[in-house]
Amino acid sequence: MQRAWRERNPQLRIKKAHEALDKSSECASAWILLAEEEATTILEAERLFKQALKVGEINYKKSQSLQHQSAQHEALHRRDTNVLVYIKRRLAMCARKLGRVKEAVKMMRDLMKEFPLFNVLNIHENLIEALLELQAYADVQAVLAKYDDISLPKSATICYTAALLKARAVCDKFSPEVASKRGLSTAEMNAVEAIHRAVEFNPHVPKYLLEMKSLILPPEHILKRGDSEGIAYVFFHLPHWKKVEGALNLLHCTWEGTFRMIPYPLEKGHLFYPYPSCTESADRELLPTFHELSVYPKKELPFFILFTAGLCSFTALLALLTHQFPEPMGLIAKTFLSTISAPFNFLLDKIESMLPSTLWHQLSRL
Repeated sequence: MQRAWRERNPQLRIKKAHEALDKSSECASAWILLAEEEATTILEAERLFKQALKVGEINYKKSQSLQHQSAQHEALHRRDTNVLVYIKRRLAMCARKLGRVKEAVKMMRDLMKEFPLFNVLNIHENLIEALLELQAYADVQAVLAKYDDISLPKSATICYTAALLKARAVCDKFSPEVASKRGLSTAEMNAVEAIHRAVEFNPHVPKYLLEMKSLILPPEHILKRGDSEGIAYVFFHLPHWKKVEGALNLLHCTWEGTFRMIPYPLEKGHLFYPYPSCTESADRELLPTFHELSVYPKKELPFFILFTAGLCSFTALLALLTHQFPEPMGLIAKTFLSTISAPFNFLLDKIESMLPSTLWHQLSRL
């Protein structure tokens, strides 16, 4: 199976997984690979994951009883634990995709109780998405209260879900015209601050949520705070924002205000660390080439530099044409100057005809 996971060709990976099962039917990782790469439907993937679960539980119990015998047995137990947690999480995701949302929620809650230290697999983010599907906003708030902690790593799901819940309390009555006259209430201020916090963490998300950029299928791997994470978040959470009436309107009115607080995001952040400059190159490897990558912050040249460059280029072009074609360029220059001076000559003639001749003579002497 180690050779199978290292193999780049999907067909060879599947072939090696079958070879591993021929040697031992108790190879849970082989069942996982077949469920993820050979299965063509979610039902088929679920069936293979259930087979992997049977094998994974057997292996987990075996290694659990031997884990204290040596360091090798302890490492084996850690591997079997990771495999078991991964399988259960994938089964919960299959149930979610098949419409059995309540069953998926229960599976995720049980998994988080059984293995409370496994935050690395982001099971709580899958739970949040399933609870939002059920519109169980109080339960979502309870999950956020536990995981939206300053000591825990953040994600677009955590930050934008917190913003959605605070926006939900005020967005149905929010009006930018009224707010500009009377000012923001405390609840509205909290919602706007939550939106600013989310946008600072991942500034790529709003354009996808507001459908200002086209959305694509999320990549297999994502980069925190990058365009790939923004695509993955919006792909699964856009329906939940649309269910909350007025939430997208509030986001549309307030999200750009974030950038006034962080004029130099690569050097200094407001609530988070400065925005990493390496996200653009990493996202280009993760996302398909046809996708127009969202870049932050945009590298825009000042107007003065653009104007100066254009003026210099135009002057150089005129000099080159004058050197190559002196007579035609001289004729063009005369025509241009006569055209420019014609209105001034007309204006002087009018002034001369209107003023008395004696006054005009005195002015000309001056």
